[in-house]
Amino acid sequence: MALDPAEQHLRHVEKDVLIPKIMREKARERCSEQVEDFTRCCKDSGILMVLKCRKENSALKDCLTAYYNDPAFYEECKLEYLKEREEFRKTGVPTKKRLQKLPTNM
Repeated sequence: MALDPAEQHLRHVEKDVLIPKIMREKARERCSEQVEDFTRCCKDSGILMVLKCRKENSALKDCLTAYYNDPAFYEECKLEYLKEREEFRKTGVPTKKRLQKLPTNM
């Protein structure tokens, strides 16, 4: 689905807040192995997690940063945002609410 060029203009809050939020969510999904390793380490280490989980924390940061600095990933998230925004403008229903209204017992 091609987006109308007029529909591609982004406000400051969209560029600096909303699209980066999508990027963080998608990056955490794509770095799920590192997220799990770091979470497990923190749970197992208790108060010593700052010292014991440096390797896992570093791996997680490296994975996330690679996505945050990838221009193609930004464009992918921007397109996803623009499609969601266009759908909202057509229906008046935010994506999350639309997804929540789907029947759960099919």
